[in-house]
Amino acid sequence: MQLLIVNESKHAVPRKFITEWMDEVVGELKKRRILKAAHAKKELTLVFLDKKPAQKINFEFRGKDYATDVLSFDSMDPISFGELVMCPEVLKRQAKEHKLSFQHELGYMLLHGVLHLLGYDHETNEKDAKEMFDLQDAVFEKLLKKLSA
Repeated sequence: MQLLIVNESKHAVPRKFITEWMDEVVGELKKRRILKAAHAKKELTLVFLDKKPAQKINFEFRGKDYATDVLSFDSMDPISFGELVMCPEVLKRQAKEHKLSFQHELGYMLLHGVLHLLGYDHETNEKDAKEMFDLQDAVFEKLLKKLSA
């Protein structure tokens, strides 16, 4: 998957980690037959925003008046897989809450956003939420072990 990383936040973004992590996510999702080879050749845009612009977008598209960790947007462009909008400030706070490093929280939410772009949804009902989070947690744990080996 081709990555286009746009950092409009005040926070540094670990581009090397993102690239390596996304390569692993794509590989694992292809192995599990969740991601088609054609999707893996598309471009994924990652946009990092500070809290206020992230809050504005969350309100505009979801009616939620707070900055959130990740928002996913499908694309009409045939060469694009979609776009993930992320807020590093929220990710840093959540990393502390979840007792994870910032990179691991970022990786978890990148995976979360990709699953949304693939059609998974945790806000529709409990069954869908369980399916999405079970898959997300299994892939995340496998990638953590692989990358720390």
